[in-house]
Amino acid sequence: MSELVFEQVSVRYGTRRGGLTAVDGVSLTVPPGQVVGLVGESGSGKSTLARSAVGLAPVSAGRVLLDGIDVRQLAGRRPLQMVFQDPYSSLDPRMRIGASISEAMPRGGGADARRAEVARLLELVNLDPDRAGMLPAQLSGGQRQRVALARALAGQPKVVIADEITSALDVSVQGAVLNLVRDVRRSLGLSMLFISHNLAVVRYLSDIIAVMYLGRIVEAGPAEQVLSDPQHPYTRDLLSAAPAWNTPLFEDGDAAGVSDAEPSDPHHPPAGCRYHPRCALGPLARPDRDVCLTTDPAQDAERRPHRSACHFAGEPRPALPKGARA
Repeated sequence: MSELVFEQVSVRYGTRRGGLTAVDGVSLTVPPGQVVGLVGESGSGKSTLARSAVGLAPVSAGRVLLDGIDVRQLAGRRPLQMVFQDPYSSLDPRMRIGASISEAMPRGGGADARRAEVARLLELVNLDPDRAGMLPAQLSGGQRQRVALARALAGQPKVVIADEITSALDVSVQGAVLNLVRDVRRSLGLSMLFISHNLAVVRYLSDIIAVMYLGRIVEAGPAEQVLSDPQHPYTRDLLSAAPAWNTPLFEDGDAAGVSDAEPSDPHHPPAGCRYHPRCALGPLARPDRDVCLTTDPAQDAERRPHRSACHFAGEPRPALPKGARA
């Protein structure tokens, strides 16, 4: 089991004047043998953070450490693999399934040994080894995502990063893929960073949950604690907006979910707390709370429960009048 650590990681694109800081000083730890679920709206920087770990996004500042070693210093194949969101584009359409999996294996071993390993990996992800001779177009979306997982495991990783791996699949096959991921991770003792915008999925798989907004982690802690007692208003809004079959995942009186306000422009994030233009605990509801406009709450987040980047973490959200909208 291995530990993956993001240490004050920033990822910036473009020039100093016209660039975009997609990830801004993120510190996050994936403990050995555990699953960290990373959630947030589209554009929050989740996938960019993941790509920085596997060398697909430039790390402008900070470090990504695998068992204490900067991943940029690892020679040869990194013991860190990523499963991408879209199974239709993550596989070469002209390469047969067995060849795609074999390509990811470490060098060495004869052809028979490699074929046997391909068959073992296909069985591990609940696919018939006879499918090794098929092309991706001959498989369903769920089967392709299983192949993508088998290919990631072929690299003999210590840590796996799964980026929205069920979002492109039909609901009918999402559960099967999630059960497979959970079983494979447990049987192999892998550490995992699991990225999703679906809170039900994150709750099902994760030991720890981290919430990301505009390039920063705004709350992180044990999954059940974060979901049952969220400290940051953005986490509360996400939970209020989450669909549920029977009862809401999080109940908060008459409060509405995520406000109608659009997220701030990531090219020009607001001063102070980045969430204050949408927050029901800040100046929108309490004009006297101008600290949210001027002081970044991330500076002393470590002293608050769940490392919440909020000056008023844990305060109940005020109920709105009947019929009112946030």
